[in-house]
Parts: sequence; structure tokens; C-alpha cells
Amino acid sequence: MPFSLRDHWVWDFWFADDGEQFHLFYLHAPRSLGDPHLRHRNARIGHAVSTDLREWTDLGVCLEPSGADAIDAHATWTGSVVRDADGTWHLFYTGSRFLRPDAHANIETVAVATSRDLHTWVKHPERSLSADGVIYERLGDSVWPEEAWRDPWVMPDPDGGWWMLVTARARTGADELDRGVVGVATSPDLVSWAPVEALTTPGAGFRHLEVPQLIDIDGRRVLLFSCDTPALAGAREAEGQRGGIWAVAADEAVGPGRGLVDAAAAHRVHDESLYAARAVRDRDGQWQLFAFRNLDEQGEFVGGIAGPLPLEWSTEHGALRIAVEAVAGA
Repeated sequence: MPFSLRDHWVWDFWFADDGEQFHLFYLHAPRSLGDPHLRHRNARIGHAVSTDLREWTDLGVCLEPSGADAIDAHATWTGSVVRDADGTWHLFYTGSRFLRPDAHANIETVAVATSRDLHTWVKHPERSLSADGVIYERLGDSVWPEEAWRDPWVMPDPDGGWWMLVTARARTGADELDRGVVGVATSPDLVSWAPVEALTTPGAGFRHLEVPQLIDIDGRRVLLFSCDTPALAGAREAEGQRGGIWAVAADEAVGPGRGLVDAAAAHRVHDESLYAARAVRDRDGQWQLFAFRNLDEQGEFVGGIAGPLPLEWSTEHGALRIAVEAVAGA
């Protein structure tokens, strides 16, 4: 286990690479809460650094909730970090605001902070981005208990500007529970954002597609995401499929206004003992998969980050997978 904390649960995470060090940003909450489900209401973003993705130095908390009626009033959840042309780092993260202390219902908003050094962050609440109610489902539009607009993955548009992928739900289409999609917003400058049509369509068998990541591995584009068993829907649920980490090959030209990713064709890369995977390229150029340790054999939450697991394309099926030697040695 390359990263864990003795007194805290650790789960979702993401990376930034400054060329000398890898920076790990991770969610954590104290084990003293007792019930691991309570971690979601008490999440803070921590920071650690490494030169090799294996040995980490923990630097502690780097971002906390704002309290009161802020968009990140109660918890700071998953995000991503990118650097602009002038060297400023932009942290896009999920702000969560729970409506009642005894209910799951919450409103998720993409929040923004910036830094010159990846250590000290300044929040910019005026740049926040909410779900567009014309395109995407909002709280109260269905039986789904949250306003899903989280896990922002920001990446450059090959033609200029930026894309943001988010865990979202379609406003209409398919069965009410089978509306999980990868939402999209676009920006010319990392400051102003406009929600656009989703990258996937509802009816793919997922109530939500969490921590989406669209990357090119060995010259082939792939969408990575996670969905656990209770959040499968449609035919996947009816067939008794199991959840975990998923991947689906995407056309090179896919993107906002260009083409969709067929999430219905997604295959499982790993079972749900690992979850919320992120792929990152190591110093040798090899793509490595990391994920948090989710459930043990008794179905109990574990916590802590596992990896690195090298990724490769299967020559037989053309699907992304964890390298055979890594599986054998696990």
C-alpha cells in the first residue's frame, strides 16, 4: 500500500506532476468517527509528495470546507489539478453541502482554488460551477438523493481551451435510475465555464459514473470511471453484474461537439475491492493505475491507496487491462 494514514481513512485522490515531484491530493477523515460512511460528511483534502510514486511524504491538510452556507460548507471532495500557461495551478474540486444532518441529500458544486506552488491555495467561490438544470438532473428531479455534479477532471482541448468531465446525471432519458452520465463543461481560460451536452448517454447501466478520466494510453484514447454494485442499473443490475473500476475505448476525435463515448460498451478492469482509480504516467513513461482499497472479503471498508499497477492493452480483446504480471504478483 503506497499511501495510508494510521488514524484516518483515505479514499479518493488525484495527482499533479511538477516535473520533479508527484503531488498526491487525497480525501481523508478521522477513524475516530467510528462509522466509515460518516467520512463523506467529514472529508478534507490532504497533500503528499513523492519522486517515484511509491514512497510518499505526507504534508497534511491543504484544503478544508468553508462552513456556513458556502458551496463547500460541509466537505471537500474529489477533483483534479492543472497548470495554466503562466504557471498558476488550478485545483477544481467538489464542494458538498448537506441539507440535513440526518439525511444523505446533498448539493454538489465544482469549486475552484489556485496556487503558485501546489502548497498554499486560495479559493475562488465566484468561479464555481453548478449543474445546468436544462441538460442535467438536479436535486428533486428524480428519486436520486443528491444533486450529482462532482469529481471534476479538467484536461486541455486539443483545439484550444479546456474540457471538464464530471460525474453527473441526465435530466431525461432511460429509466429514472439509469441516467448516470459523464457531464461536460468547456472553458477558454480555466475561469469561465459553460456546461454542454454529456460525453455519454443515459441507459448505459450506471446510476453514476464516478471519477471519470479521459486519457491517451499508448496512442489509444480511453475513458476510465468507477461504479460499484449498488449503483449498477438497467440490464447490468438485472443480470447481476458486479461493480468496480471500468474502462471503455473511445474514438480519437471524441469530445464536446465531436462525438460520444459508448459507456454501454464499458468493461470492468478490476472488481470493487479497489475503487476510484486514477491513471498516471511514471518517469519511465509507463501508465500506472492507482485506486483506493474499498471493500475487504467481509464487505467492510478498508481505505488507503493501492498501486502502482501497470496498464496495457489486451492483444486478444483490444481492451484496457492491468498488466498480467501485475495481477500475478498482486
